[in-house]
Amino acid sequence: MAMVVKNNTSSTNTLNQTNKNEKALSKTLKKVASGMKINSAADDASGFAISEKMLTQMRSLGQDIDNAQTGSSMMKVAEGGLQSTIEILSTLKEKVINAANDTNTDADRATIQKELDQAIDQLDDNANVQYNGKNMLDGSHNNYVKSPGTCTVLANESLDSSTTGNTLIVNLKDFAGRSLGILPDSQIEFSYVVQGETYSTTLEAPIQAYKLSQMFSRSKDENGNPPGNSVMQLGVKSNLGTDRTGEDVYTVSGHNALTFSAQVAGLDGQISGLTINVVNKDGTINRTANSVLNNFYEAIQAENESPDNALVFQVGTKANQAVKIGFSDMRSVALGLKATNGDTLSISTQQKANAAISVLELAMEKALKMQTTIGSVESRMEYTVDNLTVANENTNAAESVIRDADMAKEMTAYTKSNVLMQASQSMLAQANQNSSAVLSLLQ
Repeated sequence: MAMVVKNNTSSTNTLNQTNKNEKALSKTLKKVASGMKINSAADDASGFAISEKMLTQMRSLGQDIDNAQTGSSMMKVAEGGLQSTIEILSTLKEKVINAANDTNTDADRATIQKELDQAIDQLDDNANVQYNGKNMLDGSHNNYVKSPGTCTVLANESLDSSTTGNTLIVNLKDFAGRSLGILPDSQIEFSYVVQGETYSTTLEAPIQAYKLSQMFSRSKDENGNPPGNSVMQLGVKSNLGTDRTGEDVYTVSGHNALTFSAQVAGLDGQISGLTINVVNKDGTINRTANSVLNNFYEAIQAENESPDNALVFQVGTKANQAVKIGFSDMRSVALGLKATNGDTLSISTQQKANAAISVLELAMEKALKMQTTIGSVESRMEYTVDNLTVANENTNAAESVIRDADMAKEMTAYTKSNVLMQASQSMLAQANQNSSAVLSLLQ
């Protein structure tokens, strides 16, 4: 190799290698210091993009977990208010059963009425229970209800499956085909509650010529007037009516059921209680017939027309990945214990107190149905939190594989780069010394 002084090629080559070793050492040192093998898009463009998406996913999942947990907390607040309502309804049923006992005078019933009125007022307080300023059980966050609202339908599926509207009342049988024992000289008393007001009518003997479809329309009130068809109608059918979305509702068994349907939609026409009492000629009560004829359930609940105000809990990382729940109206008016004009359910007489028992049973049915809905959403929220937590952990593990540095591997690379850096620096010094050897020729 020629001895030159203008260009020191060996030194230049060694300097380039030193710079490479310095860059490698710097990258390795950065990975060790940060704990990540990808610190910028320059390190691994595709890996960096995937990792950033996963980081966003993890942050979103974390927020989903918070949403589900706060949603569960909201459900617990609603459940607490509803549990208080159920306890009050249980107490009220106890009170009205007491009031229906004729060991009490009307003065005693007036005293019980005061307790009833105060408890009904408390039901409205329970319905206004709040979470973060939102009323939970007052109907302001219910589901969509079609116009003009739904009509109450009380259904009884305890009669024989062959029962039709043309079946004679005296020939009625229970679901097992046994006669109800309704005699031609029996009379049938009806008591029903609409807008907190108790109405009574009676189908007088003889009744042997009356069909089941005529049982209610042929009855008369204390003034000798038949009940108005504009209030309630009796039917024998399997298609019970339409629900809040306009879908047809059918009997559970698929057979005809005895139905009483309100003729006015919404809470204004709500039937909040109905009792049928078959009385024999000698004044005794036909308990067999009464146990069957009074086995009603609320197939369709009366609800006012309403837009969709149900609460939505966002529990997913994509749009519309949510849990939705509507809270039914649990105010005393919706439960049938108070009229829209403010009048409360009356138990001033034995007959009214007896009718009130049915009102409390239907009110309890509404409250328990709502409690079931809330409880099922609470349970679902717990599963949702567990699922989101597992998804977050798995995403975190996947992101770690892509981006996190293997510290043992990186320390090995750091040691290697450090040794090479020191070696290249020594060789650069040697290369520079080689050029100075030319001076000995110039002396």
